[in-house]
Amino acid sequence: MTKLVNDPREFVSQALAGYTAAQSGRVLAVPDAGVVRAAQAPEGQVAVVMGGGSGHFPAFAGWVGVGFGHGAVCGNIFSSPSAEQIMAVSKAASNGGGILFAPINYAGDILHFGAAAVKLREEGVDVRMRAVTDDIVSAPTEDYLDRRGIAGAFIVLKMACAAAEAGQSLDEVERVMVAANRATRSFGAAFGGCTLPGAKEPMFAIPPGRVAVGLGIHGEPGTAEAVCGTADQMADLLVDGLFEERPPEAGRRVAVLVNGLGATKYDELSIIYRRVAERLADAGMEPVAPVVGEQVTSLDMAGLSVSFTYLDDELETLWLAPADVASFTRGQPPLRASRASVPVGVAERPPVRPGSPGSAALAVELAAKIGLARDILAANEDRLGAIDAVAGDGDHGAQMVVGCTAAADAVAVVLPLGPGLGTVLAEAARAWSERAGGTSGALWGAGLEAAARELGDEVVPDAAGAVRAVRAFADGIVSRGGARAGDKTMVDSVLPFASALAARVEAGDGLAGAWRAAARAADAAAQATAAFSSKRGRSKLHGDRSIGTPDPGAASFALIVLGTG
Repeated sequence: MTKLVNDPREFVSQALAGYTAAQSGRVLAVPDAGVVRAAQAPEGQVAVVMGGGSGHFPAFAGWVGVGFGHGAVCGNIFSSPSAEQIMAVSKAASNGGGILFAPINYAGDILHFGAAAVKLREEGVDVRMRAVTDDIVSAPTEDYLDRRGIAGAFIVLKMACAAAEAGQSLDEVERVMVAANRATRSFGAAFGGCTLPGAKEPMFAIPPGRVAVGLGIHGEPGTAEAVCGTADQMADLLVDGLFEERPPEAGRRVAVLVNGLGATKYDELSIIYRRVAERLADAGMEPVAPVVGEQVTSLDMAGLSVSFTYLDDELETLWLAPADVASFTRGQPPLRASRASVPVGVAERPPVRPGSPGSAALAVELAAKIGLARDILAANEDRLGAIDAVAGDGDHGAQMVVGCTAAADAVAVVLPLGPGLGTVLAEAARAWSERAGGTSGALWGAGLEAAARELGDEVVPDAAGAVRAVRAFADGIVSRGGARAGDKTMVDSVLPFASALAARVEAGDGLAGAWRAAARAADAAAQATAAFSSKRGRSKLHGDRSIGTPDPGAASFALIVLGTG
């Protein structure tokens, strides 16, 4: 388990502070957001910005430096960074040649990087986004762009960053990343689950003598179990899976990564590579500059993955290009002058303007409701986590508590200034999205922000106005996340709540009674999600496993509206 912890809530910030101090020649900290290169890149060079949840070191901060990444955004453990953090790192990393966002394909990362891209484009920055989708078990070959990103990200990003370092245009760097991703496939297995900082038990357990095949790097359980045999048998299992995806072609040259997930160390990984090399040779294929070690970990998870990238001349040249980062050195990259500091951090909030007396009075009541929601989520954190662990990574309860607590704290800071309803909701949206990260943070942030725009700070809404705000909340979530009714997501509880509230208000009920009726409808809808499988998000891969268990996002929404009515 993760033993060396002070305050689990400070684990990421303290680890990042130590890393930047130790690697001061390679990286500089972007306060509260991540790291950028310490070396000054040439003016006009494309900046490649990567990132995601922490707990995967050396991904992603360990890949920042000359010849590799320009910036890395660091979210909470296994949780995507916020759009504000991404923007802060991007502005610090930018060299005037445009920015390529290169997240791995998890819903929260795509949502937050996508939101940051929209905001930066509004400011005149040319931003592209391409996700790494290398995990062969997470979607069929024809749908490879829907796959999760795992350790093959190291190879894909190395190539894209080498293209940027060579001075290629944003169009060309984007094209290289697309080609590298298309050519890369990964397959992993684990012998035991990882333990979150401060937790007493691992996120999942695997029976002795068994191995989980096709696990996710955020602690999601594998898609199947197999007998844990010898090292050669394990290597054969992974290589066979990779060769089924794309039959080996004699004469092909292949970039290879044998990656440890945290507790499986270098001697064991070298034994695995020995067999991988034999299998490639038997197939008439040649490994090129293989990398054996830890590049994408999952805290203290015991396990490994193997990644192949089928090379052409261009990709091979980029794979072999020089780089100097904390986790990897190849050749002699060009010398660059150092930057003294990074004068960019998470943007300060604009001043708060008082709302109308009526709106400000309702804002005080709303702040109390947000505090109540925080307490409800805290009381149900373990239950929500257990629901999420059935087919996900088990952190939904914790992330909801983090997000709602941040919202309550942010509202408490501005409340003495007399804000209206819209400002209070906007502050809650910003804080929830920034601190929670992940899919839930993005969706609650989007929903609350949409409701804030609908309400504003002047008008005192009647019951019909409350219905419009709830509808805006629902529309914001659907627009940001793209889920539909029946996908087994938060939407399956939100939409029935909005519809029932509108129906009861139209029937003449007062807002309090209509809210209670709508909350019961939301709870019934949330419980009904137990009857079907998931079609979106991390749990999609384990859809049938979730049958019998409600969706955690739908369940947490129902808890909030039931408890705050």
